[in-house]
Amino acid sequence: MDALKERVRTSRLLGQDEYLVLHGGGNTSVKIDGILWVKGSGWDLGTIEEGGFAPVRMDALLGIAQKEMISDSELVRLQKDGMTDKAAPAPSIEAVVHAIIPYKFVDHTHADAVVTVSNTPNGRELIQKIYGDKVVVVDYVMPGFILSKAIAEAVKGREWSEIEGIVLLNHGIFSFDEDGEVSYQKMLSLVKKAADYLEQNAKIDVKSEISERTKEALSGEISTLRGCDVGIEAIDTVGAKTFASLDNLEAILSGGPLTPEHVIRTKPRAVSLEEGREAECVKAYADWYNGYFEANNDGTKIILDKAPRWGVVKGKGVFVAAKDEKEAKILKDIISHTIDAMLRAVKLGGWKSLNERDIFAIEYWELEQAKLKK
Repeated sequence: MDALKERVRTSRLLGQDEYLVLHGGGNTSVKIDGILWVKGSGWDLGTIEEGGFAPVRMDALLGIAQKEMISDSELVRLQKDGMTDKAAPAPSIEAVVHAIIPYKFVDHTHADAVVTVSNTPNGRELIQKIYGDKVVVVDYVMPGFILSKAIAEAVKGREWSEIEGIVLLNHGIFSFDEDGEVSYQKMLSLVKKAADYLEQNAKIDVKSEISERTKEALSGEISTLRGCDVGIEAIDTVGAKTFASLDNLEAILSGGPLTPEHVIRTKPRAVSLEEGREAECVKAYADWYNGYFEANNDGTKIILDKAPRWGVVKGKGVFVAAKDEKEAKILKDIISHTIDAMLRAVKLGGWKSLNERDIFAIEYWELEQAKLKK
């Protein structure tokens, strides 16, 4: 099982780089004697152990890949049926994607630089400009079974030996190789190309500030809306005040999160406000969220709380609204990266992530809703 030990080592290297994945994001796998060992649900790449990988038979996963269409709940059931150890964690929802990529080691991250470039109006063109024909570009679809079909279609007719990676627009990137270290280094090399492009074409700077009075007012309003005590912490990064001072701030905030998986922590967008109008603006956000839910609900979903998780005080800075220290750390990490991505994307023509329907689908995923209904 030396290959699994190597899989743990390089997975941790990926997971400990916040510019590649944040708080449970990304997934990795290794194929050993007909078994796909893939990151288990709930595990973090930065601290994953051998027990954090789910063993699933390759024949079962490739059989799933041949189906025309299945639901998320059916995918979960079939993947569990294919496990060789039922006590192991549930396999990643993207296990089938890892199975159809014909390499021993497969790495998937939500690299800031790659997603930043793709979250622009000309994202596909810019990605192709950066990588050329060596990278396959796939339009956004929901993670899981649909993504496996989209990748299979995108690589049809291509020689895998000519492909260095796969970029999923508005989502992330895959690298792969027969050697774990080589696959890891390929990931770093691919991400660096996007980071270098941003450094050359979208530099940013400056600091942020938010008054204590505004923090206190926001804490009261958002705590009431969320139903628990919420603390307000300003993000003191070089880009926060610059971001808060953008003329087209509202349009940017309506463009969606950095990567769709973030929505379960950040909500679909931030609340924007001016000092002295905290209560009015937080109420307006709640009204917007209610409309967003009603417009996208198919009648089967249970609405989540309407409280914003982060916001912008125009001309002053950016803040997060968290119920405890752990959530504050997670939000500050995610939003700091999101701000940087948005600012750079603006320099490339604008911020254009996903439409509300796709964002809603992630926030109200049937697997998460099932937990609420229980």
